[in-house]
Amino acid sequence: MKNMTHVAGGKDDFQTVTHLTLTGSQHEIGKALTEEARRLGWSPVPADPIVNRARRTWFERHWPQHHARMDGAAAALGLDPDQDALALDGLNFVPEGSGCSALWVPPSAAEDGHGRIGRNYDFFPMTASEIMGQAPRPNELPMASRPYVITTIPDEGLSSTVITMSDLDGCMDGVNSAGLAVVLLVADFENAAPPESAGPQVGLGNVQLPRFLVDTCENADQAKQALLGAKHYDHGVALHYLVADAYGQAFVWERGRDGSEHVIEFGDGPLCVTNHLLHRHRDPMNLPKDTETSFTSYGRLRTLYEQSKGVTMTPGDLRDSLSAVAQPEDPQLPFRTLWSTVVDTAERTLSTRFYLGDGRGYSEELVFSATER
Repeated sequence: MKNMTHVAGGKDDFQTVTHLTLTGSQHEIGKALTEEARRLGWSPVPADPIVNRARRTWFERHWPQHHARMDGAAAALGLDPDQDALALDGLNFVPEGSGCSALWVPPSAAEDGHGRIGRNYDFFPMTASEIMGQAPRPNELPMASRPYVITTIPDEGLSSTVITMSDLDGCMDGVNSAGLAVVLLVADFENAAPPESAGPQVGLGNVQLPRFLVDTCENADQAKQALLGAKHYDHGVALHYLVADAYGQAFVWERGRDGSEHVIEFGDGPLCVTNHLLHRHRDPMNLPKDTETSFTSYGRLRTLYEQSKGVTMTPGDLRDSLSAVAQPEDPQLPFRTLWSTVVDTAERTLSTRFYLGDGRGYSEELVFSATER
């Protein structure tokens, strides 16, 4: 079953937000997602047949939920699910230069005992063509102007609610019915580089990775094992991920410039993340000065740490911390905070405010549950 509602923004606002709720088998969910993507102008991309066959095999073994949804995509497209010429899922490309800030407040530091992630999603308010240095195409909309909130309630397994900017089979923020929450952020802003290849590879694309976790994991320990055992690849700038669960555990997962994998934990205390590699700068009080290419990553992390260390925080305090590091409405700056989310791992909810445009502020706070049936 498919239910689609408009939840924020209007014709004169920067963002128009859609909440899409899908129930049924993973095959049916994949078919419905593909039909919606086609309505928005998506079509499958050609793929190397050898790579594509290996991708399907990897998904079948390690992410069967996604594999079943790809079979649903084939049904929507009238294709043989075993064909090798076309990739039946999204490209999951994040252009160079997006930012973001996030703060995990564990249950022990929360006034009501609920662990929460607060995050700002910072991105260009521009079209994909403009981001790539070209003139916008006729009628081309800004890349982040039509975000989706997607709730999936499969017949079997974990239900979830996610927010995605432009890929219906990936996500930027997510929480599942077990209380596992994931948000993604740029990992190494100062060393970002264009992708060498835009084609799909075997394993998890960087925007698929959070979706993989909310589909397959119930707690932080399971997520660590899933990430360390998975194949994954980046398109464009590398990302890292803040993962937290309903039991009060949290970590940041990132890869080093040499491909090494790192799980960063800060014990039973707040965990702050912005846009530099934490395994290279573990001490939040001993960070480098920001440069023209660091996008104030170090300063934003210092602010989050100073506002959260040694204090008990309410949801309002967490919102105030996010506001302190939000992007200003400055015409000289290329970024805006396009949404601001608080994930409550105890309640299994996403509470989000969406950007409506300079001078228009944000939508009212909207609450989405991962457990409603």
